[in-house]
Amino acid sequence: MSLTVRDLSKSYPTRGGDMPVLRGVTLTLAAGESVAIMGPSGSGKSTLLHVLGTLDRPTTGRVELDGTDPFALPEAGLAGFRNASIGFVFQDHHLLPQCTVLENVLIPTLVGKPADDATRDRAGHLLDRVGLTGRLDHRPAELSGGERQRAAVARALIRQPKLVLADEPTGNLDRRNAQLVGELLLELHREQRTILVVVTHSLDLAKLFPRRLDMDDGKLDAAPAP
Repeated sequence: MSLTVRDLSKSYPTRGGDMPVLRGVTLTLAAGESVAIMGPSGSGKSTLLHVLGTLDRPTTGRVELDGTDPFALPEAGLAGFRNASIGFVFQDHHLLPQCTVLENVLIPTLVGKPADDATRDRAGHLLDRVGLTGRLDHRPAELSGGERQRAAVARALIRQPKLVLADEPTGNLDRRNAQLVGELLLELHREQRTILVVVTHSLDLAKLFPRRLDMDDGKLDAAPAP
């Protein structure tokens, strides 16, 4: 299994002409590999993550996950591919306030059918792994910020995705909870042998990763040693 990105570019139309955001990005990651991408605001980090997550289409270039070009799929096929193969963790947890922790984690599995016993067992196991066994019936308002983000990590992994994308996953957390969430994300990634891509402004989070890249003006370069 691998993620292959070849000469990826993304531009947005403006009244003054096309505005390039990604410029010839190339990246290859295999199962079990992870990378942290750093860079200033406006450098293209989040746009890259949105394209890798199939939330936005590239202008040119190619993305393949496990040999599949998702952008060659029809819209319904693309949505199904995204749901089954890609897990997302955002800066804001995006938990549904009216749902319990367990229900929030199960949401990605509920496309067209209720969760079966095996899926519910897996959700319970993941919530145990992220330290939320005693919070299954709590709603997001009853959790701390760190607990909400740990629930979001469990939700991202419930479908056993091939690719996990995290956009500033510790950006709203204090330093202690940021460290806990960062270490947990990497620990579960190693156990499940996902491909993990994180974009962050946090050098503390980036230092946890074996590979770091800098993004500037839409281009990726190897990050300097800290």
